Amino acid sequence: MLAVFGAGGALYGVDALAAANDHSASKSVLVLGDSLSAEYGLARGAGWVALLQKRLLAQKISLDVVNASISGETTSGGYARLPALLKQNPNIVIIELGANDALRGLQLKSTESNLRAMITAVQKTNAKVLLVGMRIPPNYGRDYSDKFFGLYSEVAKQSKVPVVPFLLEGVADKPQWFQADRIHPVAEAHPIMLNNVWQELQPLIKTMLSGSK
Repeated sequence: MLAVFGAGGALYGVDALAAANDHSASKSVLVLGDSLSAEYGLARGAGWVALLQKRLLAQKISLDVVNASISGETTSGGYARLPALLKQNPNIVIIELGANDALRGLQLKSTESNLRAMITAVQKTNAKVLLVGMRIPPNYGRDYSDKFFGLYSEVAKQSKVPVVPFLLEGVADKPQWFQADRIHPVAEAHPIMLNNVWQELQPLIKTMLSGSK
């Protein structure tokens, strides 16, 4: 199984946040992720986050998508940036982080603690949370790999939030769907990734649009 790694910056997080400021009354989805969500190695607009916005528009769902993802981001980095992002008052926050923690050999307790803290911070604003799970290669040790994968469902269960079990489900076992680094998916794989997220996101959107937030 493959996971995220790399360096770079948010593709359009800053622009999107500025736009969100100008349209503060509109409802929004904030994506806080790493290179899998930041369109690493892809043409702008080809990643699953951009495809999500297109799907919402096609379905006439009035919901802005704010991509605050950064390649190489860890859970600690995401947690540090979250307070400023929450000032934009997102209605739904998608957290797609953790793989870089594992690839750097960070303790799972730290990753788990950061994910819980992020979820708690979002819930305090009454926004809804969707946690996105990942896997790491078994060469990091079967025990470590299994526990890393399992922590997402455990955190989601205890925090009472939905979880996408594995963002790269249906992609990870297809080598032809990865860039030369064999880590980051090519554009053709991102519709599959979006579908994986959409299964859990769609019910949240319906609930949010029918409620107060």
